Amino acid sequence: ALDHLVGFNLSPLLWKKIRQGLSAGRVQSPALRMIVEREEEIERFEPQEYWTIIANARKEQPFGAKLLELAGEKQSQFSITDEASARAAERTLSEAAGGQLSVTRVDKKQRRRNPAPPFTTSTLQQEASRKLGFTTQRTMRIAQQLYEGINVGDGEVGLITYMRTDSVALASEAMSEIRELIQNRYGADNLPDSPRQFKTKAKNAQEAHEAIRPTSAALTPDKARSFLNDEQFKLYELIWKRTVACQMIHATMNTVAVDLAASPGNTFRATGSTLAHPGFIAVYQESVDDRSTEDNDDEDRRLPPLEEGDVVTLLGIDCHQHFTEPPPRFTEASLVKALEEYGIGRPSTYAPIIATLLQRGYVELDRRRFTPTDLGRVVNRFLTQHFRNYVDYEFTSRMEDNLDAVSRGERDWKPLMSEFWRPFKQLLDDKEENVSRQEAVQVRTLGTDPKTGKPITVRMGRFGPVVQIGSKEDTEKPRFAGLRPHQRMDTISLEDALDLFKLPRELGETPEGEAVSTSIGRFGPYVRYGNKYVSLKEGDDPYSITLQRALELVQERKVADANRVIRLFDNSPIQVLRGRYGPYITDGKKNTRVPKDREPENLSQAECEKLLSEAPEKKPRKRSTRRATTQ
Repeated sequence: ALDHLVGFNLSPLLWKKIRQGLSAGRVQSPALRMIVEREEEIERFEPQEYWTIIANARKEQPFGAKLLELAGEKQSQFSITDEASARAAERTLSEAAGGQLSVTRVDKKQRRRNPAPPFTTSTLQQEASRKLGFTTQRTMRIAQQLYEGINVGDGEVGLITYMRTDSVALASEAMSEIRELIQNRYGADNLPDSPRQFKTKAKNAQEAHEAIRPTSAALTPDKARSFLNDEQFKLYELIWKRTVACQMIHATMNTVAVDLAASPGNTFRATGSTLAHPGFIAVYQESVDDRSTEDNDDEDRRLPPLEEGDVVTLLGIDCHQHFTEPPPRFTEASLVKALEEYGIGRPSTYAPIIATLLQRGYVELDRRRFTPTDLGRVVNRFLTQHFRNYVDYEFTSRMEDNLDAVSRGERDWKPLMSEFWRPFKQLLDDKEENVSRQEAVQVRTLGTDPKTGKPITVRMGRFGPVVQIGSKEDTEKPRFAGLRPHQRMDTISLEDALDLFKLPRELGETPEGEAVSTSIGRFGPYVRYGNKYVSLKEGDDPYSITLQRALELVQERKVADANRVIRLFDNSPIQVLRGRYGPYITDGKKNTRVPKDREPENLSQAECEKLLSEAPEKKPRKRSTRRATTQ
């Protein structure tokens, strides 16, 4: 009910103030805010230069060591920030080393890595995104199929437990079966002395169900393969491996850190690690969202046997320039993780929330990472400026706590709803009355048109961001131009805005004497020839397309149109055409299919008229209405 109060009251306000078809929600809007704020953080980011100095050494095999100490001063990331300093340090170290390095310290350790717990809804969505490239919606759809049942020869059987859960607990009988499988399949040395027990770390976890696991560990992925389609098999294999691995012994890593001195106070450090015993890693290893290159390099890097007092050959010293990088854009996996960490929403709602953000045009996925659109920025800015408390991360998290308290019977729902609704309704009424549409669409003045002296502004229009010359108060109608794909409302300049009004461009004529021009319309860029249109293809730009290229597109369209016509009749609007679903007859008002027992080329005008008269009248198009999303 609370989600309905937010969605069904806030969304209509967006329709009035910005444009139709928009939505806001208690969980959806904070998720949008996260994506927009991350993008703004990236835009503000200023890269910093830094240099690393690597000694290339050899003893039995080549290996690298990173500068740890220079002239007695311990080195940090930004100790060396320019090439001159790096080259000076390189010369100093080379001269001090004299072609060799001395081992001054060897530190060997064993490190244990424990398996990840079995899947919850959230971690399944994250891992399926990282490992399989599945969207959250796709993951939940396939998981639903595996849960509801697959025919494995003896009728339909549910292959996994319920997939909407926050629990990481496994039933005792399931753990017994998994432990038996581990002993038989991977050996007793991969089985811990007792079953592993996990506790959820998620805020507001609802643990009415088990973790997501196979209903029978004995049904290995290999056995299930023939009963599953490709995507079902991939997800089942992921769940099976994660579940089995969580009950296996830890992985054991041997790590070593070796300090090598060029001279007193000038030291390099080489690190390496090897897998001593794989344990659970033999079955499954959890992925991460954004691992650094250095992390990957250290994962399994072997060093030669080294002891204190050894002398190794110095092959050379290299300087490497680096720049700090901005925080990464959210993937579906990292967005789900962030929402869960803040305690916003429920894992079962994440898939539809992400789908809504994409469907509304608030965000786009570029190489599986979210970028906000101008529309998403406008909506987010409106909500954060005027309804900040209701898109605040802490507010949404606290509301989840209160709703959980209601579900546990610890709070009465009526006072909670009243506490929320009264100030929310007052704020809604105030904003509807006092926020103008011009303020809501965030009009930005760019300057003055040098030809007319009229103001040039950019704002969110009905079909997207537009630049406008003039205003509605002028005697002449204002002129409009849509922004190009790479342009943004916040950053477009006056010069770039003026360039948009160079359309339509007159290109010339067709051989038949038809005028040819190019412009951008509601459905994208196009070429016009006479009174007909053809869309530009990917790679074609209306601002630079030549007459020759435009004529190629026109000719392609004319050939396609000619091939589409099967039969014409003199002094009659009736045509027999090839359509998407086969040949059909039309008079421009009604359409009807050509009967299967007739050849369309042989139809007479009288037959076509008869078939059209028997065809039902076209139904008027219903105006689509979109329901507001409430989450």
